[in-house]
Amino acid sequence: MSAIDFGRPALVVRAPSGRPSVRVGVRSVVVVAVLLVLTAAIAVIALGTGDYHVPPMRVLDTLVGGGNRFERLVVTQWRMPRVCAAVVLGAALGISGAIFQSLTRNPLGSPDIIGFNTGAYTGALVVILVVGADHRYSTAIGALAGGVVTALAVYLVAFKRGVQGFRLIVVGIGISAMLASANTWLIMKADLDDAMSAATWGAGTLNGLSWADVAPALIITVLLVPLVGVAAYLGPMMELGDDTARALGVRVEPVRLYVIVLGVALTAIATAVAGPIAFVALAAPQLARRLTHGVGVALAPAGAMGALLLVGCDYLAQHAFAPTQLPVGVVTASVGGVYLVWLLAQEARR
Repeated sequence: MSAIDFGRPALVVRAPSGRPSVRVGVRSVVVVAVLLVLTAAIAVIALGTGDYHVPPMRVLDTLVGGGNRFERLVVTQWRMPRVCAAVVLGAALGISGAIFQSLTRNPLGSPDIIGFNTGAYTGALVVILVVGADHRYSTAIGALAGGVVTALAVYLVAFKRGVQGFRLIVVGIGISAMLASANTWLIMKADLDDAMSAATWGAGTLNGLSWADVAPALIITVLLVPLVGVAAYLGPMMELGDDTARALGVRVEPVRLYVIVLGVALTAIATAVAGPIAFVALAAPQLARRLTHGVGVALAPAGAMGALLLVGCDYLAQHAFAPTQLPVGVVTASVGGVYLVWLLAQEARR
């Protein structure tokens, strides 16, 4: 006799009358809490590891205003911008991947595969190598513009009485290949010093970041949080299919365009600061879904998993191959490549 699934325990947040309530699975809350604790633990270890070692308890004491002057300098000024960037940008990439995988209803529907990372990289390369404005803010604007233009191009080419997830992925792969070729051509035509700098940045790296580099990304990401909340509310209805979503009162195409622009903005923020970091957006949502045992792709667990993946991979990039510091994108690509092969095998078996 088969067992009957009576559902999973959930927390229900009651909103004022006339507004919808929010239902959150207890398992999802526990998974997010555990992922955040692990992320914080790795962050503390990373803040204390280096040529000048600071024990974890001293790191915590320094973060609350204690410690000596040199420890405060090392922890809060030299190392903390990099760690904060890893946590925030990892969360942004995880949420962006979850948005696109939910939109396409396909585990391969991430910015890495669709090509929005590549488009953001193209925009940054145009600013750095063609315009010659090698400044963090101009590079950020170029990355954002490149990502948005690429997203609009993919959307328009894939549009045919609406946008289907599989068509969006196939069109994105094609446009990504074209942009990758353009990126290679730009680097080959540039001066040697500029080309080396662009190629290193294009691998995805958190090396040498300061608060001046990281602070704008932190501010913009915080400002996007309410918009992410709207996407988290509308996402499950969009996953039910266009017809069902329309029956629930969702304006499908405007909402789809809204979440695409939001996902591209999150990807472009990470690309503008650290370059195109591969595979975090692809792997984080699926790993989080397997931990939460959820039916769809939830944004909060994906963001927490993305933060854990990037801060962990960055720690490995700094210290596993010492004294050489690798770009974090090399580590994420190595780990994510294995995951992508496994994911493709799983999809082919289905």
